[in-house]
Formats: sequence, structure tokens, C-alpha cells
Amino acid sequence: MKNVLKGLIICVAILMVLNIAASSYAQDPAKKLGRGVANILTGWVELPKNIYDTSVEDNPLSGLTIGLAKGLGMTIVRTGAGVYETVTFPFPIPEGYAPVLEPEFVFKGK
Repeated sequence: MKNVLKGLIICVAILMVLNIAASSYAQDPAKKLGRGVANILTGWVELPKNIYDTSVEDNPLSGLTIGLAKGLGMTIVRTGAGVYETVTFPFPIPEGYAPVLEPEFVFKGK
């Protein structure tokens, strides 16, 4: 039992170190590919996210109208950016493999 606990603590420590290191490295083709695939798969989340955000910021009616319009537009933009980054991942365009859309993922802050 003690060995299992030690192994679990070591695994958690390694994961924490890797998580810290992952956020501090420069952009590269693999990160660009991952970002592109993630945006293709999660682009649709922009629709409910924008409806919710607009409803909270303004009111539910705005959420169902303006939020819906923003969500539809951002769904197309985010999915399109994902396709673009997936297709062009081997090439450093934009310079240094920088993201073409900010925030780079739908679940990041504004």
C-alpha cells in the first residue's frame, strides 16, 4: 500500500512539472497542429458560449439574438482558423507559428 501511495505521489509530481513546462515553451509545428485540431473539434462551442456570455453581460433576450449571431459567426471563424492551422502546420506562418486567433482556444478567457 505504501509503494502504491509513493508511486501516486511521484506521478502527480511529474505531471505538475510537465504541466508547468508545457506552458513555457515557444510555439512550434506540433503546438500549431494541436491548436488547429482542437479548434476544429471545439469550434461549435462558440455558439452556446456566446449566447451565455451575452445573456450574463446584457440580458437573456440579447443572448438569444445578439449572442446567437456572435456565436454563429465565431463558430465559423474558429473552425476556419482550425482548418487553416491544421493544413499549414508545417510552415511558420504567421511568423513563429503564432496563433491566428486570440484567444487561441475557445475555453481560454477573453
